[in-house]
Amino acid sequence: MNFSMHHQVDVAVNRRQVLQRRDFFRTVSLAGAVAGTLSWPELMAVKADDLRKRGMSCILLWMQGGPSQFETFSPKPGHKNGGETKAISTSVSGIEISEHLPKTATVMDDICVIRSMNGREGSHPRASYLMHTGYLPTASIKHPTLGSNVVHQIGDPTFDLPGFVRIGNGRGSTGAGLLGVEFDPFVMTDATRKPDNTELMTDERRYRRRVGLLGKLEQEYARSGGEQEVNNQRKIYDKASKLVLSPKMNAFDIQREPTDVREAYGDSGFGAGCLLARRLVETGVSFVEVSLGNWDTHQDVFERAPELCQQMDQPYAALLQDLRERGMLDKTLVIWAGEFGRTPTINARGGRDHYPRAFNIALAGGGVRGGQVIGSTDAGGAGVEDRPVGISDLLRTVCHSLKIDADHEHMSSIGRPIKIVDGGELVTEAFG
Repeated sequence: MNFSMHHQVDVAVNRRQVLQRRDFFRTVSLAGAVAGTLSWPELMAVKADDLRKRGMSCILLWMQGGPSQFETFSPKPGHKNGGETKAISTSVSGIEISEHLPKTATVMDDICVIRSMNGREGSHPRASYLMHTGYLPTASIKHPTLGSNVVHQIGDPTFDLPGFVRIGNGRGSTGAGLLGVEFDPFVMTDATRKPDNTELMTDERRYRRRVGLLGKLEQEYARSGGEQEVNNQRKIYDKASKLVLSPKMNAFDIQREPTDVREAYGDSGFGAGCLLARRLVETGVSFVEVSLGNWDTHQDVFERAPELCQQMDQPYAALLQDLRERGMLDKTLVIWAGEFGRTPTINARGGRDHYPRAFNIALAGGGVRGGQVIGSTDAGGAGVEDRPVGISDLLRTVCHSLKIDADHEHMSSIGRPIKIVDGGELVTEAFG
């Protein structure tokens, strides 16, 4: 290896933008490195390709509105803050969850519940942004959402389908931000039917001619000062063209699944979204986000939470079981989360208000050890008592599961390097 290559390696290691030297030699061909035949960008491309070949993927089940921890994974029966919600046993001795999640209880062996999550934002938009990006919103920087970061790091840019698909209303969710439009989510509001406007209205040959004509028409506008707009537009059109012409489009058709599989997920919109998520990651999509709302139970929480849990319970359990039976769970991280939790005290309207100080999330697959609970709150659920986990800790743990370097830096438009995760510590217990 020549002096220039040594210098580049040292600089990169010092900036913590790449793996340690021992990992570098483990993942890159020694012959090519020693011979000095590859440039540093080429070596980094080899590393990126190595990550993509591992086939990791992530499904985020987003409980929009902030689910009550007391009515889901952290019930407090016997305490006044627990209200009417009872606890039930699960498939793991000693772990109890809400009575409203009986099917989830049967797959607890695959689930790691973190009961000591805590944040600092009680506003829906700001907390949603924080949970998705790890940063608070600013006027100068648009931070990439988790799905965009995942696809940027481990997605296959040559893949026919979008690397990041968002299913459901996804209200308050963010996009690719500084990464650019090519990493924005492909949004579907209804998982029961194929995406709109993806059927060719003419034959393929004529369609390709029309796309070529569009490119020629855009060139004049690009030359007159609209180059950036044209580039962004072309990226979107290229993705759309690749999608509509792809034989993998069948992945969006859940009706191709056997009846017993569709019935296992249930007949709700969220169930269809979970089934579609499994089909997409099985096809090669890197990140799928499925939304279920509205968990903003400021009133009548003991009526509304059971209804929401009923919509979530069967599809969630079916998804984990389906992934396991297909041998996909080890390489698919499934995150169940909302932007914050609900207050321990019950308000005058029989509801619970916003509460970021102590709430729960659940992880499964992706190398996570199921059948365990991490952290705890005090008797009334008002504060974290053991093993606090912040949002940066959670996102760093997600990156570890997906084999992504959480300290990788993107460069913002104002010349500021932005890490995928700013600070935080790995929750090592999740993998122990």
